[in-house]
Amino acid sequence: MGDQPKGYVQVYTGNGRGKTTAAFGLAVRALGAGLSVYIGQFVKNIPYHETRLQELFEPGRLLIRQLGSGCFITKDPDHTDLQAAKQALNHVEKIMSSGAYDLVILDELTIACHYRLIDIEAVLSTLEKRAPGVEVIITGRYAPKELIDYADLVTEMEEVKHYYSTHGTLSRPGFDC
Repeated sequence: MGDQPKGYVQVYTGNGRGKTTAAFGLAVRALGAGLSVYIGQFVKNIPYHETRLQELFEPGRLLIRQLGSGCFITKDPDHTDLQAAKQALNHVEKIMSSGAYDLVILDELTIACHYRLIDIEAVLSTLEKRAPGVEVIITGRYAPKELIDYADLVTEMEEVKHYYSTHGTLSRPGFDC
């Protein structure tokens, strides 16, 4: 492992659309290069269309797990949400420290931090325990300053215009969900 390249930490944040989409795009790029990918979705527990991506690759190359207890954004998080988030962070720590996957995507992790389901210090500690060479992408709005400071690459998606608000368009399968 002496020649193992450094695994960087990337953060995709902001109020604009495309954070998860960008992360999944990089997952496809990594898979095309022969790398293995793990995606843990911290808030989602509905099988959105992107989760079907793992059906296209041989077993073991891509693993997607929905680790949340559901979308609590319309209500206050409860004990179930808190417990699910803590279990999820423990789970991804094992995944990252094992080195079994070249790329680990922690989708909507910043939302879990924003709603105080997970402490940012615990996230940073988990990132420190990853195996050499493991690249990590963290997505979601409201990325904490500590995470932005820690990361090697930060991209902020800014909403300029969106058909949800301008036309009242609902989520469209294959494009938005």
